[in-house]
Amino acid sequence: MKISFAKSALPTSGAYVVGVLADKTLTPSAQAVDEATGGALTRAMGAARFEGKAEQSLTLLAPTGTDLDKVIALGLGEPGKLDAAAWQAFGGSACAALSGDKDGSIAVDAIEGCPLAGDDAAANVGFGALLRSYRFDKYRTTEKKDDKPRLSKLHVLSDASGAKKAFGALEAVAEGIFLTRNLVSEPANILGPEEFAKECRKLEKVGLKITVLGEKEMTKLGMGSLVSVGNGSARESQLVVMEWNGGKEGDAPVAFVGKGVCFDSGGISIKPAAGMEDMKWDMAGAGVVTGLMKALAGREAKVNAVGLIGLVENMPSGTATRPGDVVTSMSGQTIEVINTDAEGRLVLADVLTYAQKEYKPREIIDLATLTGAIIIALGSEHAGLFSNNDDLSQAITEAGTLSGEKVWRLPLGDAYDKQIKSDIADMKNVGGREAGSITAAQFLQRFIKDTPWAHIDIAGVTWSKKDTATVPKGGTAFGVRLLNAFVETRYEKG
Repeated sequence: MKISFAKSALPTSGAYVVGVLADKTLTPSAQAVDEATGGALTRAMGAARFEGKAEQSLTLLAPTGTDLDKVIALGLGEPGKLDAAAWQAFGGSACAALSGDKDGSIAVDAIEGCPLAGDDAAANVGFGALLRSYRFDKYRTTEKKDDKPRLSKLHVLSDASGAKKAFGALEAVAEGIFLTRNLVSEPANILGPEEFAKECRKLEKVGLKITVLGEKEMTKLGMGSLVSVGNGSARESQLVVMEWNGGKEGDAPVAFVGKGVCFDSGGISIKPAAGMEDMKWDMAGAGVVTGLMKALAGREAKVNAVGLIGLVENMPSGTATRPGDVVTSMSGQTIEVINTDAEGRLVLADVLTYAQKEYKPREIIDLATLTGAIIIALGSEHAGLFSNNDDLSQAITEAGTLSGEKVWRLPLGDAYDKQIKSDIADMKNVGGREAGSITAAQFLQRFIKDTPWAHIDIAGVTWSKKDTATVPKGGTAFGVRLLNAFVETRYEKG
């Protein structure tokens, strides 16, 4: 879908979306429609009990007094709550409402008391619409034409002269989000560790330096923890490093680490059959890091950043790691593998160690669909956040609020760490049934030295079972907007 920006004016054709504020307060564009239609919008609002609340909508078909096909009024809610995320939701909702139309326009008005206005408001409306337009349909060969969205052109109308320029950076972020959604959506027979690594190599075109290590190199480095996870698979494990140097020369980078289990059967501790197909997206942490790195390069972020992803496939076979086996990590610490379905932390352990040894980062953030326990705790509303540094944790939390991808911090501590003590090794890879997300994070913390570190458990927010304003059903790419906002506020504007 192509997004364009133009001056505010009542369109002469097509479908037109206008905003209405809480308590039925008409924006200037909505007021212009009401006047052109002889008060039809006001009358329709009264008949439909439309209040202008966020997410409310009202449609006027072939309104008299205009040549428009339809007018769609969307609730904006209270002016004081119209931040970037709210404008994105407005744009996304407009895109969804216009999906059956070939040509559509959205009015973005200047609103008093709005925390985000002008160029940024209009750009974020376009960004939200673009995000909602995403479809993963490459394997649909018999879909009827009438079942496909028709919208190909969307015009964002405002008096903000710099909206198109502001949209440029957001469009680069959208491209990173789409890459993540594509990776997460691919079936595991198409996207294994080596295929994922090949996709990463394509990012050299946008200016990233890509390095790929295979099992021989990782074994030589002592990555017994990561390599053990792929022992049962016929597909070779990979470690991919993506470097972006947009900051000052010599400045230590910020490191982003992603879990990339391209399919997780559970290994010898095999999962139940029901729902196992979802485990194609157990590589979402790696997908987010990859999309983020593309976004940073695409918008030429003024930061030095490195993305590291451990790519494996966890399968049962005669060569698979067994419960009770002991593996040695790159850090030298030994791990008793109690449950082979707690494999993501084994992957991250070695990638975290490698990141610290090779890049000495200023800060390190890892993302992983790590535990089902985080879904029980937080549902699909927040990702779980764990950290050894209050300042870093606060910065991520604030970026979550700003981007609309919210996190909730949970505790760490010695009481939880005691649960992963092993009788025969330095640690075991699972604790008891209680506080499973915390003990998983506690396991990861054992591989962090003095570096400020945060772990984000995205198991509950990676895949959506329903459409939302800016996220169609399916892969969400949760984390790309969050960490892009984190980089902007902490490294570029700070």
